[in-house]
Amino acid sequence: MITSLFPALLLTIPLGAALGFCGGLFGIGGGIVAIPVLILGFGFDQATAQGTALVMMVPNLLIAWWRYARHNPVDIKLAAGIACVGSATTWGCAHFANSLDQEVLRSLFALFLLFVAWRMLGRTPDNNGDAPPRDKRLLPLVGLAGGSSMGLLGIGGGLVAAPLLTGWFRLSQRAAQSYGLALVAPSSVFALGTYAQNQRVDWGMGLALALGGLATVAAGIALAHRWPERTLRRAFGLMMAATALWLLVSPWVTGR
Repeated sequence: MITSLFPALLLTIPLGAALGFCGGLFGIGGGIVAIPVLILGFGFDQATAQGTALVMMVPNLLIAWWRYARHNPVDIKLAAGIACVGSATTWGCAHFANSLDQEVLRSLFALFLLFVAWRMLGRTPDNNGDAPPRDKRLLPLVGLAGGSSMGLLGIGGGLVAAPLLTGWFRLSQRAAQSYGLALVAPSSVFALGTYAQNQRVDWGMGLALALGGLATVAAGIALAHRWPERTLRRAFGLMMAATALWLLVSPWVTGR
């Protein structure tokens, strides 16, 4: 068993390193790539893939949150509000996700990916250019959307939060990622606890991903603060669009 698992772990650690770098660069946990890889490459069911990916995401997100907060100070009360709303929503939705049929859960995951692709490929940047920004006191409501995604799908809190924070509240990309991490970092802890409680976590695989991610997340964060704002925003959009397209095409390529 250990012999057969060893090659898989050797592949998983570099994968975790790549995901950790992307997580630091874009303020996300990397689960949007890790979950399909665990399903298509390692034969995990949907819920176990989501729970296992969270083992990697929790330390990556906590480190990224701490480092972003140091370089991009945000309103503590607003960040705490987002974190509290997001964590409560995550907890409820994670329990609901573990009660769902696996095919239904996988269909919801696919629909979320379609939404991401539509947002990144179809949205024009200036759609709301003339509209006034929303009152920042409403920022905690972003936690409802991000927490729902984190709990139900194990991913997407940052993907949901960042466009809302930049488009509706006119925050810079770095400030949006900082607030987004205030949402997803504590929410990921609640989500992992719930999936673990329901025996939906492969700790060996998850810890291998986490080990690789911890080695590179700081490098991703450092690069994020060197890139111009426009470059960071464009790279974020291109990475999300490419990931969504790959995930939609891969089942037909692999036949799984």
